[in-house]
Amino acid sequence: MSHTELVAWSAALIGLCFGAAGQATGFCLMRGLANSWTLGDTRKLRSFVLAMAVALLGSQALAAAGLVSLGASHYASPAPSWLAIPLGGALFGYGMTLANGCGARALVLLGSGNLRSFVVLTCLGLAAYMALSGVLAPLRIWLEGMTTLVLPARDLPGAIGAPAWLTALVLGGVLLAWAFASAAFRASPRDWLGGLIIGLLVPAGWYATGVLGHDDFEPVRLASLTFIAPIGESLQYLMLSTGTRLGFGVSVVGGVIVGALAMALLRRDFILRAFDGPGQMLRSMTGGALMGIGGVMALGCSIGQGLSGMSTLALTAFAALAGIVAGARLGIVGPLALSNN
Repeated sequence: MSHTELVAWSAALIGLCFGAAGQATGFCLMRGLANSWTLGDTRKLRSFVLAMAVALLGSQALAAAGLVSLGASHYASPAPSWLAIPLGGALFGYGMTLANGCGARALVLLGSGNLRSFVVLTCLGLAAYMALSGVLAPLRIWLEGMTTLVLPARDLPGAIGAPAWLTALVLGGVLLAWAFASAAFRASPRDWLGGLIIGLLVPAGWYATGVLGHDDFEPVRLASLTFIAPIGESLQYLMLSTGTRLGFGVSVVGGVIVGALAMALLRRDFILRAFDGPGQMLRSMTGGALMGIGGVMALGCSIGQGLSGMSTLALTAFAALAGIVAGARLGIVGPLALSNN
């Protein structure tokens, strides 16, 4: 088996685990924020924070062992856009409130029989490629060029002058402490197991691409869990797969759907669901498009930047995640919330 085939199979396994865990536990940042802000229930949010801590500690352990170089990921940009990244995050955050979940959650829901998610994913993938290399790409490139900021450091350790391992231990410890500070969360194995499993999948992704995919002549691009470009790539692969190679991102996407489907069938939770009316469909289409465009601008989604990006301690991840939370706030309890319209 070639190193590229090994990466593809590893990615499919990672996707299977993500889909099964996401379907069984309801892991979702948007739901966590909504429950926290409207119901005072922080369990889902703490699950996401736990996943972030586990992803951070596991990924930095791989880097400390010299197995991967996280600085080679696309999150560690030396000259990011000070406007496009947080603005893209805000667009993504608001979009996921319209679509009732992020792109990763839509994949899980599709595997569970939710046909609404198919529309969300189609609009997300099309919009992402429009912003990456389509009709919206010139505008995105112009905006990024006009607002480029040359940073003295690419990541948090470099910015504060501290070793990466120490920064990871302190930040990871704080995140873990906050996650488990809630008795309700500690008493909810469904939530803390979901956070633990999904958090471990991020370093698994770095290992698959950085170690299993290492080759002196044809290395696989270093990557881990992210779902904006891979959803667009998956649509393209379905149409143009002849003569192309199955990559890490597409394999993860396929694995998530299959894993969610298997878990839904096992739990007898597979139910076909459709739109209640044109208004709901329009919101889902708009939400998917905003997530696709915003995710490209922000260099990732709630999983891509919120977990994988944060695991590298890249400064862009902090800016993107702040934008995602701000956009979600606008859509859940802010002036742009649907209930206020």
